Amino acid sequence: MQRLAPALREDNVPLDLISLIKTILAATKEISFRVSQAQLGGLMGSTLDENIQGEVQKKLDVVANELIKDILLESGFVKAISSEEEDTSVAGEEDGKFIVSFDPLDGSSNIDINSLIGTIFSIHEAIPELAADDPDQFKQAGRKQVCAGYVLYGPSTMLVMTTGSGTHFYVLDRTHGGYLLVERNVQVPADTREFAINMSNQQFWEQPMQDYIGDLVAGESGPRGEYFNMRWIAAMVGDIHRVLTRGGIFTYPADSKNPEKPYKLRLMYEANPMSFLVEQAGGKAMTSQGPIMDIEPTDIHQRVEVIMGSRNEVDKCLSYYK
Repeated sequence: MQRLAPALREDNVPLDLISLIKTILAATKEISFRVSQAQLGGLMGSTLDENIQGEVQKKLDVVANELIKDILLESGFVKAISSEEEDTSVAGEEDGKFIVSFDPLDGSSNIDINSLIGTIFSIHEAIPELAADDPDQFKQAGRKQVCAGYVLYGPSTMLVMTTGSGTHFYVLDRTHGGYLLVERNVQVPADTREFAINMSNQQFWEQPMQDYIGDLVAGESGPRGEYFNMRWIAAMVGDIHRVLTRGGIFTYPADSKNPEKPYKLRLMYEANPMSFLVEQAGGKAMTSQGPIMDIEPTDIHQRVEVIMGSRNEVDKCLSYYK
């Protein structure tokens, strides 16, 4: 098993980007420890505040956000950061080369039941002609990402990351405190009989998604002629990790429950980094209108429809929209 830095050098990742990645991962090691001690350290439950998304913040959300924010702004590598928990972007070093977007604790509704949660991050090169405090720094398509990944806080703490040369799995070795490469160039099977979706929203989906999921649920007696299994963790990091590990399709489609917010997942903090990882593993990451990473962002908290996973099954899903 290879340590992180040699593995990244093998992928020809520049030293300044390696240093930034190691900085982010230093924060995730601390978060991993805090998560494991949350029940003992008084970090369970919610705060009295809401984030910019209008969601009640968990105590660990706030701690994780501050840890990543502080370590990045002190590093000198970043021109600006944006977080799901911040109202707007936060300026860093004016001459910083990179910008970082992150969801400090994805799946935080799982915290109080001791279920899967994780940290998602995305790195772009900064736009030199824009000031560090200009949120337009972050209006870059996902195709321009130079690195994306997540850290999953489960039975083991796992890092899944790409710098554009495949998607690789790492595990945190607590004996020396570093991430070790355990699987290089993970590949998502093209076909699957497994799907992940929040079925409680079924009545609000558009008709194409209603029809697609209906055909899956019909099983062997339905038009697909096959039995499909549903899995739902309620944390994107967990559901996408399963897809990367053994295949499947994950979707959070448009719905009409709240007409002002037809989409759930955030483009910059969730959809783009996960799309980069899935595509680098041979899968597909789409909305019903086209590739997620081709979207030109209009707002740092923009939300999008998500359909991603095993290539052939994503294509089958999209065929219902034609």
